[in-house]
Amino acid sequence: MSETELDLEHRTGQIKVHGPEGFEGMRRAGRLAAECLDMLIPHVVPGVLTDRLDTLAREFILDHGALPACLGYRGYTKTLCISPNHIVCHGIPGERVLREGDITNIDVTVVVDGWHGDTSRMFGVGEVAPRAKRLIDVTYEAMERGLAAVKPGARTGDIGHAIQTYVESMRCSVVRDFCGHGLGKVFHDAPNILHFGHRGEGDLLKPGMFFTIEPMVNLGKHPVKLLSDGWTAVTRDKSLSSQCEHSVAVTEDGVEVFTGSPVGLFKPPVASA
Repeated sequence: MSETELDLEHRTGQIKVHGPEGFEGMRRAGRLAAECLDMLIPHVVPGVLTDRLDTLAREFILDHGALPACLGYRGYTKTLCISPNHIVCHGIPGERVLREGDITNIDVTVVVDGWHGDTSRMFGVGEVAPRAKRLIDVTYEAMERGLAAVKPGARTGDIGHAIQTYVESMRCSVVRDFCGHGLGKVFHDAPNILHFGHRGEGDLLKPGMFFTIEPMVNLGKHPVKLLSDGWTAVTRDKSLSSQCEHSVAVTEDGVEVFTGSPVGLFKPPVASA
């Protein structure tokens, strides 16, 4: 049975609450996903083919006894999603060359003993324009504010509100068309984690819930459109877009991040021209 079929079989729409075994499984999966992105840092340079980065990631994951969750998922044919510049998410690696000044999100999900580690980061390619660097900084700070809202008794709307109010105060916009999601032994599960919203609304957060927080922030307006490949989403106004993502758990007193870089490189340094 394929990963896609397994995912659909176990997606019940009910929010799952996990115990110690789940936490240990997610720590292993999250660490490997983070290590995969750490490995890619020196390879994200002007002139690299996005397909080359995808090959490196696939080999790394398989060499560590894990599976690339995206490979074959709903017909997707690659290990990574690589989304440069005005591509919001789900960019398909291929013959595109990353060029000096590009910014790009790289998103990876690994499966370790059935558990999913899902994470993404922004990478600057060579010298990056100050406005692009600022967009990346706003995106990371927005995610940090979303993480700070996670605690037992809070609501999913508290996360979205924290992200949206900060992003809009910085004169950027939050994408509405995509959201974070529950995960564990299922790739995409309940609850949905919107990156906009109102305090006190949405699902109640309880210890043992696992989900992603992955705000997508545009330098221009928030609307996006889907390209003809059925995967790639781009900004309608062709403004730059940025995203970062962690897999997290609600704990008894707050939040645990599963996908932090073991060597402190979750936010790779970005040179500003």
